[in-house]
Amino acid sequence: MPVRVLLVDDEPLVRAGLRAVLEAQPDIEVAGEAADGAAVIPLVRQLRPDVVAMDVRMPLLDGIEATRALLRTVPEPPRILVVTTFENDEYVYEALRAGADGFLLKRARPAEIVHAVRLIAEGDSLLFPASVRRLAAEYGDGGGNRAARAELERARLTEREGEVLRLMARGLSNAEIAARLVVGTETVKSHVSAVLAKLGARDRTQAVITAYESGFVAPG
Repeated sequence: MPVRVLLVDDEPLVRAGLRAVLEAQPDIEVAGEAADGAAVIPLVRQLRPDVVAMDVRMPLLDGIEATRALLRTVPEPPRILVVTTFENDEYVYEALRAGADGFLLKRARPAEIVHAVRLIAEGDSLLFPASVRRLAAEYGDGGGNRAARAELERARLTEREGEVLRLMARGLSNAEIAARLVVGTETVKSHVSAVLAKLGARDRTQAVITAYESGFVAPG
């Protein structure tokens, strides 16, 4: 089955460009389009896309509020890929905090756009470690977020789970973490699943943001 994508952007040219890139792939199908975040929930319910590629800045309902509303109201929501002009943008960070699975720059090359959609659809996070560190350093309360600290304390991560979370925050893949810790990839997958479950995180992105905002990992 092809990956079904819903495009949400207030600029018709951006939507047309993304459609052209994605529909050139045999395993990706553009299920529909919307010009504002306000249309996302009804279209998701109607079209059941696997991925929503959503602009972060829109005039009526931006990508942040649309992400929050989607995750709050739709059972088994699709994956959310924020599409943005500027990576060092508070809107991007707020969208990730709200539950988006990653972000993509509008100037990305076609191959990068296709890779991002496939990666998100498979359930992975699209995490740019350096960019997220910069965003967390600027907008993440300097490790002083009380809710994040309380969440981390409640999680009671083991020493090994803490190591895995720190390596996740550096952007290492499961295979890279396994090589660093000299363990099997399946063992790392188990640790990652345990970290996500204990933190109540939707995915790696949410776990990493909690790590930065709680001060467990320094963003600098």
